Amino acid sequence: MSRFMALACLAFSATAGQSALAADGPLRDDLFPDVSWRLVGPYRGGWSTMAVGVPAQPLTYYAATAGGGVWKTEDAGRTWAPITDNAPIAAVGALAVAPSDASVLYVGTGHPEPRYDITAGHGVFRSRDGGRTWIQAGLADSRHIGALLVDPRDPNRVLAAALGHVFGPSEARGVFRTADGGTSWTRTLGVDDRTGAVDLAADPKNPDVVYATSWTAHVWPWLSYFTPVEGPGSAIWRSADGGRSWQRLGGAGWPAGPLGRIGIAVTHKGGNTRIYACVASEKSGGLYRSDDDGGHWTKVHRLTWGTSWYASRLTVSPSNPDTLYSVGQSIHESRDGGRTWTIVRGAPGGDDFHYLWINPTDPSKRVAASDQGAIVSENGGATWSAWYNQPTGQFYYLAADDRFPYWIYSGQQDSGTVAIASRSDYGAIGIRDWHPVGGDERDYDLPDPEDPGIVFASGLGGRLSRWSGRTGEVQNVAPWPSTGYGKRATDYRYHYTWFSPIAFSRQAPYALYAGAQVLFRSMDRGTTWEVVSPDLSRRDPRQRECGGDPGQVRAAACGFGVVNTIAPSARDPGELWVGTDDGLIWLSRDNARTWRNVTPATVAVWTKVSSIDYGPAAGVMYAALDGHRQDDFTPHVIKTADYGGHWTDVTGDLPHGEYVSVVRADPVRAGLLYAGTSLGALVSFDDGAHWQPLAHNLPPVWVHDLLVKDRDLIAATVGRAIWVIDDLSPLRTVQREPQGHAQLYPPADAWRLRANQNKDTPPTQETPLGRNPPTGAVIDYWVAPGTSEPVTLEIHDSSGRLVHRAASDVKDEPPPVEPYFAAEWLAKPRHPSAAPGAHRYVWDLHLPRPRAIAPEYSISASVAEGSPLTPMGPLAVPGTYNVTLLAGGERHEARLTVLADPRVHASAADYAAALAFGDALGAKLERAWRGFAEVAAVRGQLAARVARLGEAKDGVLARDLRAFDKALEPIAKAEGDRTPGLKAASAVLVLMANDVEGADRTPTLAQREAAGAASAAVDQRVAAWEALQRDALRTINAKLGARGLAPLDVPDAAHLKAPEPDEGDDLP
Repeated sequence: MSRFMALACLAFSATAGQSALAADGPLRDDLFPDVSWRLVGPYRGGWSTMAVGVPAQPLTYYAATAGGGVWKTEDAGRTWAPITDNAPIAAVGALAVAPSDASVLYVGTGHPEPRYDITAGHGVFRSRDGGRTWIQAGLADSRHIGALLVDPRDPNRVLAAALGHVFGPSEARGVFRTADGGTSWTRTLGVDDRTGAVDLAADPKNPDVVYATSWTAHVWPWLSYFTPVEGPGSAIWRSADGGRSWQRLGGAGWPAGPLGRIGIAVTHKGGNTRIYACVASEKSGGLYRSDDDGGHWTKVHRLTWGTSWYASRLTVSPSNPDTLYSVGQSIHESRDGGRTWTIVRGAPGGDDFHYLWINPTDPSKRVAASDQGAIVSENGGATWSAWYNQPTGQFYYLAADDRFPYWIYSGQQDSGTVAIASRSDYGAIGIRDWHPVGGDERDYDLPDPEDPGIVFASGLGGRLSRWSGRTGEVQNVAPWPSTGYGKRATDYRYHYTWFSPIAFSRQAPYALYAGAQVLFRSMDRGTTWEVVSPDLSRRDPRQRECGGDPGQVRAAACGFGVVNTIAPSARDPGELWVGTDDGLIWLSRDNARTWRNVTPATVAVWTKVSSIDYGPAAGVMYAALDGHRQDDFTPHVIKTADYGGHWTDVTGDLPHGEYVSVVRADPVRAGLLYAGTSLGALVSFDDGAHWQPLAHNLPPVWVHDLLVKDRDLIAATVGRAIWVIDDLSPLRTVQREPQGHAQLYPPADAWRLRANQNKDTPPTQETPLGRNPPTGAVIDYWVAPGTSEPVTLEIHDSSGRLVHRAASDVKDEPPPVEPYFAAEWLAKPRHPSAAPGAHRYVWDLHLPRPRAIAPEYSISASVAEGSPLTPMGPLAVPGTYNVTLLAGGERHEARLTVLADPRVHASAADYAAALAFGDALGAKLERAWRGFAEVAAVRGQLAARVARLGEAKDGVLARDLRAFDKALEPIAKAEGDRTPGLKAASAVLVLMANDVEGADRTPTLAQREAAGAASAAVDQRVAAWEALQRDALRTINAKLGARGLAPLDVPDAAHLKAPEPDEGDDLP
C-alpha cells in the first residue's frame, strides 16, 4: 500500500508553455518523433546472479543478470545476446532449463541478494521456444525469487523459492509449486510473513526428494550492513513427495538460530544422501555437512567467504561427491568434502562470484556468474571466456564534460569508474574509447568544469578522489578521510550511505559540494573543506536510545539519514537544493548561509528524495521521490513553482509498480519532462499530466539517472550500461495537432564531421562495440495517415545550388563494383520513408557522389556503419542551407546550419578551397567516366562485329576492326602515372578525393599537382577519343555498312551504363 496517498489529493498545476500540447492524453503513436536510444557502452559485464548450461548442447549457456535480463551464448561465451528484451524482465534471481525439454525455460525475477538498493521483479516467466518469446507465468507479487527447480520428468512441474518483499511483510513468500507450467501455483511451504525461501535442490537419484531453504530476510531503508539479515525462520526443509509437503530438518549438530541465508547442495556417497549447507550466522555460521540425509550434522569449515546474505551458494561435482565449490569473492574448491579449500579463480578486489554450474554429463564444461558478468570454461576451469562482451554494467549517476565530442562519466557497480566517449573517430565506440578515472564503484564522477583532464570521483563511505588524466595521480581529497561505510551511523563523526553525492556549482569559481549528513563545500578543488549546513537528516537531539534494531522512526530520529542529492542552480549562484534519503528537501538561496526545510508534510519518513531538477522558469523545481525501500512501489513526482512554498503532484499516469529514480525537465521546452523508473524511461509533454514510453528500443531496465546534455539525453541504467538519445529537437517542437499532410521539424545544427579515417583492419563483427551517433544533419519529419505520394527531401546551399536530394521512391541499385567482403559490411542505402508517422533521415553532408570508373570500398569501416563506397562526394562547407520536404502535395521548408568541427581550426578559405578542389575532381571523374563508358560500349560492339564476320574474321575488315580496337585500348586502360589512360587517371582522382576528406585543410601542393596531372591525362585521352570518333570511327562504320553490318554506335549520355572496370578487353 502506498505511503504517499496524500499527494494524490493535491491539485495539478499547469506549467506555462504547454499550450502546444493540451493535457488530453499521451501523444499519438503516429506523431511521436522517430527517436531511438543507442547503446554507448561500455561492453563490460555487470552483476550476473546465476548462469546455467544445456547438458546436451555444450556450447549453449544462459546467464541471469541483476538488472539486465537474461542473456544467451551459443558459442561458449564468445558472444552473448539478450533474449528477454520483449518481456518486462530486468532483475533476475533464478533461471532454469527443463532437463526433459531444453526449449522450455523458466525465469524467476527479482534480485535475491537483499542489499540497500535491491531491484525487484514481476514473478515467473516461461518460454517454450528457447527464449524467443515469453509469457508471465504467475507469482507476480513475489518480488524476489531465489531459485527454480524443474522436475526432470515433466517440464510443467516446477518449484519456486520466493523470498518475497524484502522491505516489508508479505504473504507471497516461501516455496510454491506448479504442475501446469505456471498457470496456477500452490504455496506448499510458508513460514511467516517475514520469511521466504531462497534455495532449492533435488536428490540426484530421486527427483521426488527435494530440499529447500527458508530465510527470514528483512532490509531497512537505510544502509544497515551492521544489522544481520537473520531470523528464527531460517532453516532447511525436506520433501519426499516432489514439494507437496515439507519437513523441517535439524538433528544433532545443526546450529542454533538465529540463522541467515542458507545455501545447499545434495549428492550421494557410499549409498547415503549427503547434504552440504553453507549457513550465514554471526554466531555459528560455516559449512555444515550431513551424511545421513539431514539426521546428523558436522561443521566442517568456517567458510567465512561463502556464508553471507550476498553469496551463499554451493556446487557439488557431478562426478565426485567430495569435490565441492563455494562462491564469494573468488571460487573456492574442496576435494575432501569441505574440510580444506583452494582458490581456483579470483582476482584482487574480488570478482564476487555468485553461482557455478557444472555440466552433469561433462564436468569439464562449466559457467560461472559473477559481479563482472558470466564466463565459460571448456577445460575444467583452466581458462575462461572474457566478460568484456556483455554490456550489463550497473550505472547510477551521470556527468558529461564540455569537450567535443563530449565524454560521459559514471561509476559501475562492482567494477569501477568509466569515462567513455559519446562518439568515436573510428566509426564505433570500442575499448580504446573508454577508461577508468580513479574512483570507486557506483560513484559520482565529475570532470572539473574548467579542465576535463581532472576528474573527482566519490566512493564508498565518503571517499573522494581527484584523478589526473595527464599523470595518473589519484589523491584522496575527502572532507574527512576515515570512513564509516556500512557501520552504525551514531558511531562516526560523518556517515554515508550506498552513494556519496558530490556536485559542482554551475558558475565560476566552481565550488565543489559533498554530502554526508551535512553538506561540505570546497573552493579549492578538495584541498580544504568547510561544513556549510546543519545536520540535514531527520535527527532529533532528544533521541538517546539508538542501539540494537531501532526501527524506522527511531532510526530517523537517531540521524541515520544522509544527503542523497545535491542540486546547485545554473540560474542563481546563491540557490542550492538538497534532498536526503530519509525524506527531506532543503533549500538555500543565500549561498548556503541559511537553510529552509521545504519538504511537503505528506512525504513519509525514509522516502528517498532521489533527484531534484530545475524547471526552465525561476522557482520551478521537480523532485522524484522513491519509496520502494518502504515497500512502496508507486511512482511519485512532485513540483513547486514558488521555491518550495507549495507543491503539486505531477506523477500523472506513470505506471503503477514502477518507482521513479529521476525526473529531468527539458531546459528548452516548458512542460517537457523525462523520467527514469525501475523499468524504463518515460516522457511527458504536458508537465506530468500524462506519460508515455520514451522511444521503444530501450530494453526493460532500471533507469537510475538521466542527463540532458545540450540536445542529447543520456541514461544510466542499472544493468544495461549507458544509452543516449541523439538530438531531442523533434521532442522539443512536436505538436499534438499538426496542420496539413506533412510536417518538417526544425533541424538542429549539424556538425561537419569526417567519416571514419582509421586504416587499420576493422574490428570483427563479433567484437562488441557501442554505436556512434548519426554523422551529418538529422532531419525529422512527419507524414499524415492516408498520404500515398512519395516523399522527397531537397537541400540547397545559400546560393541555391542543389547539394542533396533523396526520395522515397528511388529503388536501391546493385553496387557498381562487386564487394570482396561479406555483405554484412556493406553500408545500407538510406532513403526517406513515405509511410505515415514520424521519421528521421540523416544527410551525411556529402554532396552528390561523382561517378567513377573504379569506385572502391573503404577499409575505414565498422559493422554499424559499413564500408562506404568511395569517392563519396565533397563535404558541405559550414554555412546555412535550406531543407525542403515535398510530401502529400505540400512543400515545407526549414533552415539548417552546418557548423565546423570545433576541434578543427580551419579558415573559411580552407573550406572553400577543399570544396572547389572536390568539385573539380568530381567534374573530371565524371568526364573520365563518360569517356571510359563510351569506349567500353564501342569496344563491346567491336567484339560482336568480329564474331559476326565468322570465317572472314582474318580478312581486311577484321584487321581494320582490331586496329581500331587497339587504338581505343590505351585511351581506357594505359597504366602508369606518366601517360595514364582514363581508368588509371580516374584512380588518382579518386585517391585525391578520399585524401581531401581526411582533413579540413587546403589541399597540399602535392595533391594539387597529382590531381592536375591526372586531370590533364583525362583531357588528353578524351580528346584522343573524340578525334577517333571524327575520323576512324566514321571510316569503320562505312566499311561495316558496305558489308551489311550495323555501324558502331556511341551511346548518348542517357543510355550510358556503368562499365565493369575490366570491360572491353583486347579482341581475340
